[in-house]
Amino acid sequence: MATASNNQNPPTGAAAGGVTGWFANQVANVGEFAMRRVAGVGDVTIFAIKTVGWLFSRRQRRDVLLPAFYQIGVLSLPVVALTGLFIGMVLAVQSYAQFKALGLETRLGSVINLSLVRELGPVLAATMLAGRVGSAMAAELGTMRVTEQIDALESMGANAIYYLVVPRFLGCLVLIPTLTIMADFMGVLGGYLYSQLLLDIDYHHYWANSREYVDAFDFLMGIFKSFFFGAAIALVSCHHGFHCDHGAEGVGRAATNAFVHSFVLILVLDLFLGIWLNNVHDFFRPEGPRRLL
Repeated sequence: MATASNNQNPPTGAAAGGVTGWFANQVANVGEFAMRRVAGVGDVTIFAIKTVGWLFSRRQRRDVLLPAFYQIGVLSLPVVALTGLFIGMVLAVQSYAQFKALGLETRLGSVINLSLVRELGPVLAATMLAGRVGSAMAAELGTMRVTEQIDALESMGANAIYYLVVPRFLGCLVLIPTLTIMADFMGVLGGYLYSQLLLDIDYHHYWANSREYVDAFDFLMGIFKSFFFGAAIALVSCHHGFHCDHGAEGVGRAATNAFVHSFVLILVLDLFLGIWLNNVHDFFRPEGPRRLL
């Protein structure tokens, strides 16, 4: 009887050791994940410092900058303009019912235009830039890394960051404000056309309320944030391209990660920059926020 009892109840030490080992493995996995993320942030920071250093250390060549500017800015204008146009219309469609219930149809322009110039215009322009340009930059540089073109460039004594990253960084940094302005303009135009032609809102009150509730600070706020978005897109995309894995799968993964990480970083920057700029606005305008009623 004693022997049967011992067989039915295994030693508690083995079970405890198994639970302890499983918990230790989980802690180790979490620690390894955290260390990889910290190392990744440090690697991107060093990459950004090198890029900014080469940006100011030597004059940039025009024959290298102009093709980068054309690819980043000119070819991105149609998609940004089309996106902004339809976003303005969507805002008019979604906001009209609520404003009509309150009897504030003529105030529709203030909400549409304020939302566009402060938030949607910069974020949409940056998202389109990350999707069209950021992924392309990561794929192009990743292909150069896989085919050892970057290694060949460095073996000849040239700095790969200066020749490959700095022109793309400058293109994103300088041209994203222009893309943001285009997104703002087309969004305002789309919201007005839909409100005027389909919702039959009086155009005089539409623009009068827009001028009353949207000022220069709101417009400059969106432009200011766009500089940070452009810098983040260029640095993240080029970093993924420079450090992609071997093979076609590695290039595809680099392009995908470049867009995903850029988009997440855009939202994070938008949150913290929005909080800071709102505090700046409240400091210079202590009378409080503007009201629609």
